Amino acid sequence: MNRVFVICCLLLTLGVSTSCLDSTLADSEIKLITAEEMQSILELEDVQLIDVRTPKEYEGGFIANAQNIDFMSPTFDDDITKLDKDKPVILYCKSGGRSAKCAKKMIDAGFKKIYDLKGGISQWKFAEETQIQ
Repeated sequence: MNRVFVICCLLLTLGVSTSCLDSTLADSEIKLITAEEMQSILELEDVQLIDVRTPKEYEGGFIANAQNIDFMSPTFDDDITKLDKDKPVILYCKSGGRSAKCAKKMIDAGFKKIYDLKGGISQWKFAEETQIQ
């Protein structure tokens, strides 16, 4: 009987600890967005637009007003600390892989609201082309 009581107490304690952890994680979020949603966010919110591709990729074309912070650079962790953690961030790369990894690093670094462009700049270019036609 005592074992059952101890196990129940442990489970309750773990449940409380987990719910406390969940509320901490809820303070930060990563939202995957489409090119259309990104356009709306850029128009409505004061955001930091970050291109996480290499400088060479960035020189080949980038989204207007984007800042280049290379995810593969050895200074990446230091570079993101120069950004405002309380201001929303939109991340993009070529197709979405690096920006997803970057978003997780930024959550760990204390950023509150992170948008990740689904499909990367490739999707942004496609959306612009379809709007022009």
